[in-house]
Parts: sequence; structure tokens; C-alpha cells
Amino acid sequence: MTISFIEDIKAIRKNDPSAKNIVEILLTYTTLHTIILHRLIHFLHCKLHIPVLPRFLSMISRFWSGVEIHPGAEIGKGFFIDHGTGVVIGETTQIGDYCVFFHGVTLGGT
Repeated sequence: MTISFIEDIKAIRKNDPSAKNIVEILLTYTTLHTIILHRLIHFLHCKLHIPVLPRFLSMISRFWSGVEIHPGAEIGKGFFIDHGTGVVIGETTQIGDYCVFFHGVTLGGT
């Protein structure tokens, strides 16, 4: 998870010209907070098989950022969501390394 976290920050620095420094990114990028929380939620859901807590945390994350990510979604390192309102990532989604999303993206479904 640590490598993914570092790569997520690098992706923001690379893809967002308004990102001034790491402190600003850590404190003010709600989509980074959402991705970090999702990585924890995914671990709880998929590795520890905890039933309700991951879904509850996912709901809080969606309320906080406007980005909905199902606990089962697999997200690679270096992931960046810029202007994340309306982004929905479903349970069956597998996102590779170094992807950038903008608002209104929907992935997943069966």
C-alpha cells in the first residue's frame, strides 16, 4: 500500500499543473484521500473479508468526495482522479497502473 500511496502522489504532481507541493496535495486533494481510504477499504473487504465496515466506509468516502468506489474494485498504483464529482467505479472494475480519471466517469457492471 505504501508504494501505491507514493505513486498516487507522483501521479498528481505529474498530471495536475496546479499541484504546488506535497503538503498541499496531502492536505487538500479530496480525491487522494478517497483513493487512500479505498485502498484500506479494499484490504478490509477482499483480504480480511470484513462484511459491513468496508461498505460503510465507502459510503462516508462517497459523501466526502463525490466519488463512489465499490470496496471490491481493484485499482493500480499511480491512480489520479481530477475533479472527481460523479465518478463511479463498480465492484468488477480492474484499473491498471498510472490511470487518470476526470469527472463523470463510470466503470464497472456485469
